[in-house]
Amino acid sequence: MSGMERARVMIEASHIIENRREEIAELEVVNNGKSITEARLDVDSARLCIEYYAGMASTMAGQHVQLPGGSFAYTRREPLGVCVGIGAWNYPFQIAAWKSAPALACGNSMVFKPSPVTPVTAVTLAEIYAKAGAPQGLFNVVQGGQETGSLLCHHPDVAKISFTGSVATGKKIMEMASKGVKPVTLELGGKSPLLIFQDSDLDNAVKGALMANFLSQGQVCSNGTRVFVQKGVVPEFVEEVVRRTRAIKIGDPLLESTRMGALVSRQHLDRVLAYVDQARKEGATVLCGGEPFVPSDPKLQGGYYMTPCVLGGCTDEMTCVKEEIFGPVMSLLSFETEEEVLRRANDSSMGLAAGVFTRDVKRAHRVVEHLKAGSCFINNYNITPVEVPFGGFKMSGIGRENGQVTIEFYSQLKTVFVEMGDVDSLF
Repeated sequence: MSGMERARVMIEASHIIENRREEIAELEVVNNGKSITEARLDVDSARLCIEYYAGMASTMAGQHVQLPGGSFAYTRREPLGVCVGIGAWNYPFQIAAWKSAPALACGNSMVFKPSPVTPVTAVTLAEIYAKAGAPQGLFNVVQGGQETGSLLCHHPDVAKISFTGSVATGKKIMEMASKGVKPVTLELGGKSPLLIFQDSDLDNAVKGALMANFLSQGQVCSNGTRVFVQKGVVPEFVEEVVRRTRAIKIGDPLLESTRMGALVSRQHLDRVLAYVDQARKEGATVLCGGEPFVPSDPKLQGGYYMTPCVLGGCTDEMTCVKEEIFGPVMSLLSFETEEEVLRRANDSSMGLAAGVFTRDVKRAHRVVEHLKAGSCFINNYNITPVEVPFGGFKMSGIGRENGQVTIEFYSQLKTVFVEMGDVDSLF
């Protein structure tokens, strides 16, 4: 297919998603447990991503280089071939689109394996691509667990693997891909810092902290779960964060009024609650939440709900500060100076995201320059426009998703030399 032909299919797919927005969002709620409000935003992000890369599909181009004697060289940007996408359970539909859109725009096909915990909406995306006119086999969904993922990574016809998930699994995928010297994109875990300076707009800083911790029941890899607050505003900040956290409405995720749905599984809920218990044992104060929640609706009483939690009095050595919890748990820490908080913020093996709230523009840019994280936010958090690259430093991953640069991760460059004269032989 030419670039324009690929673009037409992708634009049509985006139109179908737009027309089926509510249906897909409701499926995602059932699939994942997040609120319908958030699920709609995920569907929108998927649609916008496909639209964005549809616009780039016909722009794949190389470079012409003039050489002495009339000879010249040129480069061709070519597809890799069969790409594998392995999705996570926190953003099932969105991740399937984020991985497939640049792959298809570059002329590749994709085999996508959703998480076995959330298998539904990736199939919906495959149906949409087919209805939009994609040739059979262009976007394929296979279900399964670790064994399926391993078979895909080792398959000789697979040219690239893109994975979203934990650091531990990412390492295994990188190792498997290395057997065939296959490129990988890895979007892995995070334990991201959010820095609140005392000159911040406190209302925005509080809202930013809530967005940094409680979207999708806290099951977001980029969450700013280490919230560093400058000492001068700690009491005021803590009071307002706790007040607003207590006000978060938990319950039926299909209701418009709900702001926090259920965690993805019983096992994961128990894991998150265990982190709260461990924090309490290590000396943190549970300022609010951190308990199982039983909705009043009898139909929901077996659901995997918990109250969003704010932990006070945390220190850098605590387990809740060092390890990724992946649940609605915010850890509050205090600091005095910029130099101190930068050192502490960067003291992590991960570097997916980071944020800073301040009215001082010079400080904002200075701090961001020194934060060792791939995606940084100034006076906001967890904003992911598809036009902007997303990805991490250190053990938070390799490569990027979204933005123009992602084209480089789903294509390969061929150089062609053209001699216009005679061969100048040494023999």
